[in-house]
Amino acid sequence: MVEKTGRPAYLQIVDELRGQIRAGSLTPGTALPSIAQLGERFDVSASVVKAAISVLRTEGLVIGQQGKGVFVRQAPAETPEPAAPEVSTEILAQLAQMRHSLKEVGDRLSALETAVFEGPR
Repeated sequence: MVEKTGRPAYLQIVDELRGQIRAGSLTPGTALPSIAQLGERFDVSASVVKAAISVLRTEGLVIGQQGKGVFVRQAPAETPEPAAPEVSTEILAQLAQMRHSLKEVGDRLSALETAVFEGPR
């Protein structure tokens, strides 16, 4: 049963099922209980259970098979750390030139505004 902690029910279900998968009580290849069974177990609607399963799918912990059910993945997907992009000195030089050009344009715009709006009346 989900608790009234302010945390959405579907995330509480995700936490519970994720914990079982990581602890090994739900082993790879094991079918999750049906949506109806999970709904009854956690005392929530089918849409809440479906939202939880969707999160688990996105995390790569489970996979659905049409007409058969939802199963714990054989090898839970690892989310690789994105590689840091290499910044070349050429790109840095171009950025410095662009900043300088923008500053010049800003200074010219400021001078123009001063002349137009604060000029002699």
